[in-house]
Amino acid sequence: EVQLVESGGGLVQAGGSLRLSCTASGFSIDDTFIGWIRQAPGKEREGVSCISPTDGSADYADSARGRFTFSRDIAKNTMYLQMNNLKPEDTAVYYCAAAFRGCPDRGTIPVDYWGEGTRVTVSS
Repeated sequence: EVQLVESGGGLVQAGGSLRLSCTASGFSIDDTFIGWIRQAPGKEREGVSCISPTDGSADYADSARGRFTFSRDIAKNTMYLQMNNLKPEDTAVYYCAAAFRGCPDRGTIPVDYWGEGTRVTVSS
């Protein structure tokens, strides 16, 4: 059975940090494009970051660059999103995702697998 199980969300003050985890089962994250997408209350989904299986490098949305770090542990089949210097506008439900055809955070690539989402709330 394919699953993406997330953890690590919560409530944090502005300027604080959180690390989100997403553990995959039923497929290898080494073989797929993986990413994080978030959805703030009343807003559309927004891509945050993606790692390509080609070289394992991460790219970021402008809103995340310099504050968030996306990494993966192939041995644990787990991906992580380290979020530093959090802002109230980062408040959202964060979803990990995987896609075979391209970065799942682009909005144009069909996502093959979704995590259930984890809520991040940043207070001012």
